Amino acid sequence: MAVLRSFVNGAWQAPADGVPVRDAVTGEEVARVSSDGIDLAAALEYGRRVGGPALRELTFHQRAALAKSLALMLREHRDELYALSARTGATRSDAMIDVDGGIGVLFAYASRAKRELPNDTVVVEGAVESLSRGGTFVGQHILAPRTGVAVQINAFNFPVWGPLEKLAPALVAGVPTIIKPASQTAYVTARLVELIVESQILPPGSVQLVCGSVTELLDHLDEQDSLSFTGSAATARRLRSHPAIVARAVRFNAEADSLNCSILGPDAAPGTPEFDLYVAQLVTEMTAKAGQKCTAIRRALVPVAWMDAVVGAVHERLQAVVVGNPADETVRMGALASLEQREEVRRAVKELAAGCRIVSGDPEHVSVTGADPERGAFLSPILLRCDDSGRPEPHTVEAFGPVSTVIGYHDAAEAIALAARGRGSLAGSVVTGDPDFARTVVVGLAPWHGRILVLDRTAAAESTGHGSPLPALVHGGPGRAGGGEELGGVRAVLHHLQRTAVQASPDMLGAITGRWVSGGTRRTDEHPFRKSLAQLRVGDAVVAGPRTVTLEDIEHFANFTGDTFYAHMDEAAARANPFFDGRVAHGYLVLAFAAGLFVQPDPGPVLANYGIDNLRFLTPVYPGDELTVTLTCKQISPRDGDYGEVRWDTVVTKQDGSVVAAYDVLTMVAKEWTP
Repeated sequence: MAVLRSFVNGAWQAPADGVPVRDAVTGEEVARVSSDGIDLAAALEYGRRVGGPALRELTFHQRAALAKSLALMLREHRDELYALSARTGATRSDAMIDVDGGIGVLFAYASRAKRELPNDTVVVEGAVESLSRGGTFVGQHILAPRTGVAVQINAFNFPVWGPLEKLAPALVAGVPTIIKPASQTAYVTARLVELIVESQILPPGSVQLVCGSVTELLDHLDEQDSLSFTGSAATARRLRSHPAIVARAVRFNAEADSLNCSILGPDAAPGTPEFDLYVAQLVTEMTAKAGQKCTAIRRALVPVAWMDAVVGAVHERLQAVVVGNPADETVRMGALASLEQREEVRRAVKELAAGCRIVSGDPEHVSVTGADPERGAFLSPILLRCDDSGRPEPHTVEAFGPVSTVIGYHDAAEAIALAARGRGSLAGSVVTGDPDFARTVVVGLAPWHGRILVLDRTAAAESTGHGSPLPALVHGGPGRAGGGEELGGVRAVLHHLQRTAVQASPDMLGAITGRWVSGGTRRTDEHPFRKSLAQLRVGDAVVAGPRTVTLEDIEHFANFTGDTFYAHMDEAAARANPFFDGRVAHGYLVLAFAAGLFVQPDPGPVLANYGIDNLRFLTPVYPGDELTVTLTCKQISPRDGDYGEVRWDTVVTKQDGSVVAAYDVLTMVAKEWTP
């Protein structure tokens, strides 16, 4: 049987032999895994020396385009990855969660990066801070890609989604990745990386793969590297305390054990839609991926009055679950990842049974369809009941398989306290139609949970369910769950960047950030609306005005728009307002007059005005006031196609120099323009 190859230093390498990895369904040997003979220190150095510089030359938008291209390519190979996943014990629906979920993360980060990150190599964060009285010394934060490597150590249960959900934000950030899959399912991840390498979509050194142990690699991590881990809390503790990680302050993120809970609200009595949703969700979480999900429901917290009903309904549904070979279309739950994993779950069930009783399933016997129950890692779904909620076992022991325990509670306070005994969870859920109960429980659970689903009949049709991490939201949890965060939209990208405070003059800060800074030099030689994107420069500006605002203007605007708010139309009422000394102009009248002042009406490179950001009205405008507008090119962001986005700093002042309004105007400008 072939030994899985690692891809390091730009080449595939195969050790002479390795540890056997077996098909979870048949017990047949699939491959062997080892990292013997691989120079792991050189792999790190290759990523830093080759992959990092190549990625950092690209902008966030260009790297997002690479992520999208990867997703499109992998989508064409889903069936091959599904077939390999079946050997891990995954059913077709399990494989879709893993494969399609991972591809979806790539798509999500590609899209979000285009929307939320600049077409630049650095992120400018927050407003410019004035650091001096005269305005010649200012400061701002920038975030730039770190020059190290993102090392990821993954769990066995998601061999596709796990690597891709870590790769996507690192790739967008411009940081190369080394993937270390769990040995039990490494053959799936190895094929995933083969597809990526064969596609030649990514620059050399962007992605490397190590099948087998990476213990030696940890010794060579340095201050610019990061380590992301998914697995047991015990392993997370060992990694977190590794001498190199401690001494060099290596960024470390862990997603670990999690005794997640789902709470049934007192209002969700048997016969209600919420009761049925709760039971269906619990059974799904027990059986999807054979319960091998870090987000699966381990503790079902239900009102004491509904315990019998919940146990009975869940047992009835579990009886209909067909366990067996995923190749059989009738099978709903496949095997665990390995025989060793099954034994671990059996041991955990014995510990749980010391304080609870099994009410559905048999950990030692299971009816299997289409496979040998002794050669395959099959296990019956196990439901336990704990009538003494004070018992420690269900709050400390995780059986990482199709196992859950029903625990009774008397009121919201007790439910919250029981949930907290898990010492930190990735995900929790509350199934209720009572908004007051939902708020009380969510606020109580929040300190101990990374994510909370509130499920009722309204959300049911479109809810992704208790255990589904989403790229836009944080995936991680406090305490026992690892104390880290993955995903979460742009937050995950920023994890791979270094935040630096830059202090400089306005012009120098503008040169560094690529954005015009208030107090910086303006150029007013030609109207900037006559310049194409290729000609336009940050700092190009126009100053226009003044224009006098009359009472007739205010009344005409009010009658024309229908905005007859009293402050514009009633002198006495306006004077009684604590903010005004009499009738005032509409804020939107000020904006309209400002646009009329700065616009260049002839056809030109400016194609469209598509929005205003950060608008504030700062000083009232009264009849007789004179308005002047200063429009300055603040930021230029080329886009795909023949145009780009230009952000214009806009300040409207009146005759005494006071600022009436400040905002950013957004326009689309042609890259080239021929009059």
